Amino acid sequence: MIRSVICGVGSALPKKSLSNDEIAELVETSDSWIVQRTGIRQRHIADDNETTVSLGIKAAQAALANTGMTVKDIDCIILATSTPNRTFPASAVEIQRALGMRHGFAFDIQAVCSGFIFALVTGDAYLRCGAAKRILVIGSDTFSRILDWQDRTTCVLFGDGSGAAILEAQEFEGTSADYGILSAKLRSDGEYADKLYVDGGPSTTQTTGYLRMEGREVFKHAVGMITDVVDNCFAAVEMKPSQLDWFVPHQANKRIIEASAKKLGIAKDRIIITIDQHGNTSAASVPLALATAVQDGRIKKGDLIMLEAMGGGFTWGAILIRW
Repeated sequence: MIRSVICGVGSALPKKSLSNDEIAELVETSDSWIVQRTGIRQRHIADDNETTVSLGIKAAQAALANTGMTVKDIDCIILATSTPNRTFPASAVEIQRALGMRHGFAFDIQAVCSGFIFALVTGDAYLRCGAAKRILVIGSDTFSRILDWQDRTTCVLFGDGSGAAILEAQEFEGTSADYGILSAKLRSDGEYADKLYVDGGPSTTQTTGYLRMEGREVFKHAVGMITDVVDNCFAAVEMKPSQLDWFVPHQANKRIIEASAKKLGIAKDRIIITIDQHGNTSAASVPLALATAVQDGRIKKGDLIMLEAMGGGFTWGAILIRW
């Protein structure tokens, strides 16, 4: 049985970091207010010469370097982003060009904060059907470009960044002891499309627009939606949360993360948390957290890992992986 194995990860962050105290100079807020409600202490903000594409290139190069691969080994690039450099062509092809990759194919996928999860599942499908052997999956966003910096309810939450993973098709027995993606569950419900959105677009306002969010509505639904897809992933392979080594959640809000883990019965010391340093980086959130935990040695070969995310749409999903 073909399984999609993550054989390498990489990440990239803008050079500039912005502390809560610095944000408090822009809007009426404070470090204690932000930390208490979100868990965020700082975030990285892209300079004018840093973009979704440039960050994605750096994350991709890091992932390739960490696996000892070159672009010649990659058949496809999937970029998850809601902040492309241009409406078209896809930012993925710009990354493809920068990497010197003249073969294969590249495209963008848009599921907001759930984008990396959706992109991994898409890549998994391509590998299992034989359309590719190795896929570079990237989550890259520069949400600072779509923030209303006068709106303290949103501008304190988000940061910029990029993370990447290389998926490789490998043959296994077809049991829960296999390495790679063991199960996945994706969901969306357009009934909530106006709860978290950008108030602009090329076909409507002909402007980029700003991020708008009904925070209480998002919080109200987040824990239930997240735990539902996580439970589905475990059930699909007849496993339980107690068997999990690491929980790698979307880094949106520490209270949501901890409430979800508590409902699932996952101990706090099994949760990978990077929100304090990165803020919510949308599609980059999960791969950034994953890369951090791999690079610092917490995640080791054979570990059972759950990735999950929820984003605008609403979209949400989870993936169970044997590392």
